[in-house]
Amino acid sequence: MKFLAGGLIAVVGMVFCLGASGAGDKKPKYDIKEVMDKAHKTGLWKKVAAGTADEDERKELSELYTALSQNKPPKGELSDWKKVTGALAKAAKAAVKDAAKGKALKKLVNCGGCHKEFK
Repeated sequence: MKFLAGGLIAVVGMVFCLGASGAGDKKPKYDIKEVMDKAHKTGLWKKVAAGTADEDERKELSELYTALSQNKPPKGELSDWKKVTGALAKAAKAAVKDAAKGKALKKLVNCGGCHKEFK
């Protein structure tokens, strides 16, 4: 009986420890600042939107925008953030397979609007 109670306490303790450490929470590969530096400051997104990016650059942008959508905004509604960044990620992913689909980014990237709402 002592072993059963001790085992139960150990299992419950492990559940609380894992829950507190954020087990299951997957941290995005890049934070928001890294995405802005790599995708926007370098002009990568413009290159993809213009259709002049090679496949590796299109894949990189897709990875960056996917990570962006996994982050939480400093301010604003999370649901709005997911909608905006999810559309960017979807367009970048489509551009990986078909470079011409990168043109959709021209309509989706709105630096001022995004910064006003989320930064």
